[in-house]
Amino acid sequence: MQQGYDVVIVGGGNAAFCAAHAARERVERVLMLEKAPPERAGGNSFFTAGAFRVAYGDLDALRPILPGLTDEQAARIVLPPYREADFMADLRRLTEGRCDPELAEILVGDSAETVGWMHAKGVRWELMYRRQSFRDGDTIRFWGGLAVGTVDGGNGLIEQHRAAAIATGVEIRYDCPVVGLLQDARGGVTGVVCHGPNGREEIDAPAVVLACGGFEADPRMRATYLGPNWDIAKVRGTPYNTGDGLQMALAAGAQPYGHWSGCHAVFWDAGAPPSGDWELTNRLSKLSYPIGVIVNREARRFVDEGADFRNYTYAKYGAEVLRQPGAVAYQLFDARTEPLLREDEYRAPGASRIEAATIRELAEALGLDPDALERTVDEFNAAVQPGDFNPSVKDGKGTRGIDPPKSNWAQPLDRPPFVAFPVTCGITFTFGGLRIDTAARVLDRSDRPIPGLHAAGELVGGLFYHNYPGGSGLMAGSVFGRRAGRTAADRHDR
Repeated sequence: MQQGYDVVIVGGGNAAFCAAHAARERVERVLMLEKAPPERAGGNSFFTAGAFRVAYGDLDALRPILPGLTDEQAARIVLPPYREADFMADLRRLTEGRCDPELAEILVGDSAETVGWMHAKGVRWELMYRRQSFRDGDTIRFWGGLAVGTVDGGNGLIEQHRAAAIATGVEIRYDCPVVGLLQDARGGVTGVVCHGPNGREEIDAPAVVLACGGFEADPRMRATYLGPNWDIAKVRGTPYNTGDGLQMALAAGAQPYGHWSGCHAVFWDAGAPPSGDWELTNRLSKLSYPIGVIVNREARRFVDEGADFRNYTYAKYGAEVLRQPGAVAYQLFDARTEPLLREDEYRAPGASRIEAATIRELAEALGLDPDALERTVDEFNAAVQPGDFNPSVKDGKGTRGIDPPKSNWAQPLDRPPFVAFPVTCGITFTFGGLRIDTAARVLDRSDRPIPGLHAAGELVGGLFYHNYPGGSGLMAGSVFGRRAGRTAADRHDR
């Protein structure tokens, strides 16, 4: 059976919905094809905290998308500006200058307008008090350049997207994995092949948008491109992102682009299931490590926990765990730091947590060498320098004379009870992908657009290398999803 649509979008996450909204503004027949069943839909976006990195001048610039924020609440908030130059500087710094300059410019420059556009579509926003601020008396101080997120996190983001799409007549089919692209004699994409409830189906469309994620849920592809031990990493999000869209596009002549041996990976609860938990979603992360101490199975520290704000280190530190014995590590806190831990993560149901009255007892409970852990903690405590501890700024309160150092937020680990959280590596998404132009058209190996083929979201390469600023993944999905949808819809008149 063969049916025709103006635009077909492959995927069901944030980037796919943004493409659908944008296409529907210009054409009538927009179809989304989601590999997952309806109760497991939403891609990796469902598993996020809903954080979006957006450029803004001050709090007043954000208030149009925060209608519930009162003047009384605003008066208590300290929110440093995060301008386009700040966003670009972070992107270049964390990717070691490798981010595609044209795509980066679009991501940064379109961020504020795109968030407003999503708000007009029905996406609801809030300040991320619990994740991105600390209280200082009656004042709420935000930090790290990441201020806004969607109400109810990733779950809320997908529900709001879905409601908006249905209200405008976008058709969504679940349990419909796309297995191939239709092409004409000149290589242009003219539709897709999917396997739906009724079997194999060919669907005609003058434009197709691929927004179906990377290859992070395929252990063989992880081992092939990311390297040894990546096949044993836990998957933070959806089990459906197995690189299908990437492989279809490459078979159609698309150009591979970006950091194919790089990915976003975080400290993840060691007791988590192999892929994302649909109830706890992002709460299996363990990201308050900048105020604690991290050791491996040999009771040795192996990273600078306070190198930077969590937003700028969390996406690369998960990979460091895979390099440690047993691919496991332990985050340590005491009575001084434990109250500062993020409740949604460290007090989540079933969180792996060990408590003891002494460091020695803690080591024994963790199965570590007690002498080695006592020695590591004693050396760390002796290296802590004086100064004022302030988690809302890079306070410079570090260590001296140990390797690795701790550059900020260093406090002695000496107040019982002591708590430990076993963590491993949780992969979020892969950085390698397809090359697109500024209109989100997929390019072939000669840098020419493949007619009818567009891409957005995690399968776009060239934006992130080695690391990334927290919240920029969802923002990129929205920015380029919107562009892809518009450009795809424009092919309707050709």
